[in-house]
Amino acid sequence: MEFAFLLPAFLGCIVGGLYAAMGVSIANSIQFAVEQGARCAAMGSASCRDGSSTITYTQSHYNGPASPVPSFTFANAACGFKMSASVNYGFDFALTTVNIPITATSCFPG
Repeated sequence: MEFAFLLPAFLGCIVGGLYAAMGVSIANSIQFAVEQGARCAAMGSASCRDGSSTITYTQSHYNGPASPVPSFTFANAACGFKMSASVNYGFDFALTTVNIPITATSCFPG
């Protein structure tokens, strides 16, 4: 009888932990990608000649899940070469989905 009460809570904790781990993985991968993109632009690499090639280079360094797809932006800012990314991660909570915005920004002087 106790098993019937504890099983849903136990499974909820396991599934919730997996969703939380995936969200942290997405945040980590986005941060790594924007750092690499800003660093590439600051170094003047042939892979990062302009804004669109820098965004393509940054997207190639994103190793997170295929869905959701983050959006990357590049700008020349006062701090140097600024790369930003954002994505809305859908965290499924029983009958509802909670969207958690994940953003990352990196700026390297050039």
